Amino acid sequence: MRHLIILLISILLLSFFLTSCEKKEQVNFVFPDGRTYVGEWKNGNPNGQGTFTYPKLGKFVGNHKDGFPHGQGTFTWTNGRKYEGEYKKGKANGQGTFTFTDGGKYFGDFKDGKFDGHGTFIFGKGKWEGDKYVGGFKDGKRDGLGAYTFHDGKKYEGKFKDGKRDGHGTFTSPGGTKYVGEYKDGKRDGHGTFTSPDGFKYEGEWKNGITWSGIYFDESAWKYFGSWKNGKIWNGTEYDKNGNIIKKFLHGRDINTRKGIIKKMSL
Repeated sequence: MRHLIILLISILLLSFFLTSCEKKEQVNFVFPDGRTYVGEWKNGNPNGQGTFTYPKLGKFVGNHKDGFPHGQGTFTWTNGRKYEGEYKKGKANGQGTFTFTDGGKYFGDFKDGKFDGHGTFIFGKGKWEGDKYVGGFKDGKRDGLGAYTFHDGKKYEGKFKDGKRDGHGTFTSPGGTKYVGEYKDGKRDGHGTFTSPDGFKYEGEWKNGITWSGIYFDESAWKYFGSWKNGKIWNGTEYDKNGNIIKKFLHGRDINTRKGIIKKMSL
């Protein structure tokens, strides 16, 4: 009988101890390195809602799991940057909004602390102020299908890779000029067509951002067929609207007669 009573008491004490360990408690903890934590605590770590302050870095307010931000939370840096959204194991994961000190803002998908998935990036003060990108991201860079709108009204819609225009896309300007074709490393490269409202048109190959080999039409309906070099007519033939040969070009000779076409093709 005595042994049975001792066994029962031991079981009750063990149950009480385990329950106490699992129970959350409110703490106000100061770490040796100056960090502070105020909030729910469990199993020797921040667990649940709390505020973690890091000297010279910033402050996190939100949910914790096993000592790391996990779930909904907001991190505010001392320099003014701010992230509001979902966390997983200490990193931004899921939907969130990141605000930069210059007023720029990203809202959309995050993965392992980086822009990843679909999102919107609005540029703040500086060279690109007012520009906006909506589309795919990967590892913090523009990637996949997206639309980039410039503050002056120009717009690119198409594919991106590693933050640059890459693949098929369409570039338009408020003045009515338009390019439809291939890009590589941010420049026109491959087959593409450039048109303007006054009847100007170039259709053919591009290389590293300049015309390479194709056909040019102007508002007078004359046309040029041949190769280009460094953006200039090189070897080919110029025709009138009736198909009669006006002039032949060899190694760029007589290029000055059509210097204006190069200027037209600058977006």
